[in-house]
Parts: sequence; C-alpha cells; structure tokens
Amino acid sequence: MMARIGTSGWSYDHWGGVLYPPGMAPRDRLARYVEAFDTVELNASFYRWPRAATFASWRRRLPEGFELTVKAPRGMTHARKLYAPEEWIDRMAVSLHELAGRRGPLLVQLPPALERDDDRLDWFLARLPHWMRPVIEFRHASWNDEAVFALLERHGATYCVTSGAGLPCVLRATSNTVYIRFHGPDDEHLYAGSYPAEAIAWWADRIREWEGQGREVYGYFNNDGGGNAVRDAWALRAAVASIA
Repeated sequence: MMARIGTSGWSYDHWGGVLYPPGMAPRDRLARYVEAFDTVELNASFYRWPRAATFASWRRRLPEGFELTVKAPRGMTHARKLYAPEEWIDRMAVSLHELAGRRGPLLVQLPPALERDDDRLDWFLARLPHWMRPVIEFRHASWNDEAVFALLERHGATYCVTSGAGLPCVLRATSNTVYIRFHGPDDEHLYAGSYPAEAIAWWADRIREWEGQGREVYGYFNNDGGGNAVRDAWALRAAVASIA
C-alpha cells in the first residue's frame, strides 16, 4: 500500500492560489482537498473537540478510501496530562465511531514540559481502546528511551516520528504503523519554510524502507505558511511513487 501523505489541517486562507482558487468559500475547501489528497490530520480537535454530529458530517463528505486522522484534545493531554482520561476517552469514542470507514489513527501530542513518566503512559494506554490506533508524539527528550519504546510496543501504540520544531528526529517504529509529522525544515522558525529536494528524497527513501517492512505509513506536513505544506506533500508523494 502506498504511504498516505497529506497536511495538518485543510482550511487556511493563505492556501488561496496554491490548493484553492482565490476567493473559494471555506465551506468548499474540504471538497477540493479530497480531490488532491487521500488523508488529512485534523488539528482543530486539539483546541475544541467537535460534536459527534460534526464527525458524522465529515464522514458523509469524505470519499471512500480517504482517512481522517484526529488529534486528541488538549483538555486530556495538556490540562490533565493524561490523568483520569476515562471521561475524555468515552467522549472521543462516541465521535470517532462516527468516522467508521474513514477513520485514521488518533494523534496524542504530549506537552513540551511533561517529562518521562512510564507509569502514567502505561495507565493511559491500557485504557485507550486499541481500535483508536494511538500515536504518541513526545515533546520532551526524556521520553526517547528504549524502555518507553518497548512500552509502546506492548500496547500496540505508534511512536510519532518528528521533523523540525527543535524536536529530536528518532526513526523508530513501535507498531505496524509509522506516523511522521513534518513541522518544517527550520528549527528556529516553526511551521514555516519548505523542505529542499534532497530532504524530500531522503524521507522518500525512509518511507519506502518502512513500507518494505510491511508497515503502513502516514505523513503530515505542518509547515502551512505560504502553502509550503501542500507543495511539500505533493513532492514527497511523487518522490515515494517514483521509487516504488
């Protein structure tokens, strides 16, 4: 299966003239996006968790074969820091079931200041349904340890590979899924800049290696400024296809 490569979000005014015709109404952007990509990462859910009816509406608007990955709410990850997650998990389950057939993994981004706590992560993952296919994005370097990777493997959870944003780029697979977030090529300026051709080629080689191991790969560009995410996603998808 070819890697799914898309962007983090789809509704950006500054993508006019890149992905969207100038002046396109925001309500029409998703229809255009799904013509260009087969996956997208929903980030708005991190700031405010949508109603179940909203997820059902997205499912009706997404074509067969398209996958919407969803970012877990900051109320669970940043406010509670994964403590007592049951209420949030139940709420997420109701909404995510509405995406049946169009649902990708669940991205769980931890706070930058949250240092390694194996017991806390183990408790959380033990309560998260496996069908949610959790992806854990660590923002504190203390988590990058073999014991943590083994913990993820025991729960079938995916380690999030990151590029940019001053985060360590650890090429590690802990499940049958590989999930990459491209935060931009410049560690000093987050979510900006465009990846050079040599970087795109390097990542295409890594993706083909993971696919050769029988893993399903997802990649999302978060450098949305100036429409760079769109162009870089197109470039990486083309580069992966050229070495298939």
